[in-house]
Amino acid sequence: MAKRVVFLGAGTGGTMAANRLAREMSEEIQRNELEIILLGDTDQHVYQPGFLYIALDREIPEKYKRSQQQLIVPGVQFVVDSVKEIQAQQRTIITKKGHRIPYDFLVVATGSVPNLDSIPGFRQDANSFYTLSEALRLREKIQSFKGGKVVMIVGVPHKCPVAPLEFMFMLDDSLRQAGKREDAELVYTYPIGRLHSLVPVAEWAEKEFEKRNIKGETFFNVESIDPANHTVFTLEGEEVKYDLLIGIPPHEGAPVIRNSGLGDAEGWLPTDPKTLKLKGNEHIYVLGDATDLPISKAGSTAHYQSEVVARNLIHELRGEPPTTLYNGKVFCFIESGLEEATHITFDYRTPPQPAKATTMTHMFKLAFNEMYWLSLRGLI
Repeated sequence: MAKRVVFLGAGTGGTMAANRLAREMSEEIQRNELEIILLGDTDQHVYQPGFLYIALDREIPEKYKRSQQQLIVPGVQFVVDSVKEIQAQQRTIITKKGHRIPYDFLVVATGSVPNLDSIPGFRQDANSFYTLSEALRLREKIQSFKGGKVVMIVGVPHKCPVAPLEFMFMLDDSLRQAGKREDAELVYTYPIGRLHSLVPVAEWAEKEFEKRNIKGETFFNVESIDPANHTVFTLEGEEVKYDLLIGIPPHEGAPVIRNSGLGDAEGWLPTDPKTLKLKGNEHIYVLGDATDLPISKAGSTAHYQSEVVARNLIHELRGEPPTTLYNGKVFCFIESGLEEATHITFDYRTPPQPAKATTMTHMFKLAFNEMYWLSLRGLI
């Protein structure tokens, strides 16, 4: 009987890992010794980092969409269905369409979702760029902005931790190009005692903010928002007025994780930091945003983890021990404006250090936006 590997989630991590496994084990698939199933809840694949550019009117939505079927390699069976429950003890998943799918190995790559209702008033008046509809709404607000106080509030955790900084730098440049910067006050807030969770990034951002006259406020934890009076109330007792509110919503794990009794209260899965296996279960791997690992929830994280998961699955399916370990590697571009960018790379042992921002790095970032579709197929 053929062995079966099921991938839950057809985002960056799930698609990359499934494609890598199918490419390396094509002979086993052709001999009907292996079956690979990839489940996704939509037939469209969206490049989520593109939402940042859409919100700032730098790109159109169509550029960041592809048919999911066109992105998978031969040997991967793509099924459009949502997962209702993971029955870990029975090695079976139950889909919302009522299908029971047993597995030999399961890869959970269900990502994270923004919670727009975690803060009272957020959905009504805070403008985000973490979904396409929110990005388009924010684009309209920026286009009609005449001047005033722009406040960014940041909920944690959230996908792509450097994205809020990128947005502020790019907004600053956009307003300067439009001749509106002198009429705008830009305020960036963060919930802890520095401007970013990573100390080197926070120190770099503080210097950049000073150059650009962007005000940074720390220990700023939002309790509620009053849409009628355009006011943010914080747990620290502050009341801050705004004309335009940019909100980074807190993220949580996919509902199926909590429904299956596998994760913590926020839906994150307890994951071994090196093997990427679900703690206490030898038949389930976890990658990308779904993990509870203390590293960035970012596309590059899922990319590097997908390589580890695919290699270890190959070992296990061939009766070998899974010896490939994840070292916590993350690489992130950081747009520092409309024409320049920097980057950081780090792992469990090596802290990040932002490089000097250059136009060339910005061009590399734009180039990767185009090459993303190739990386999904495991070609780069």
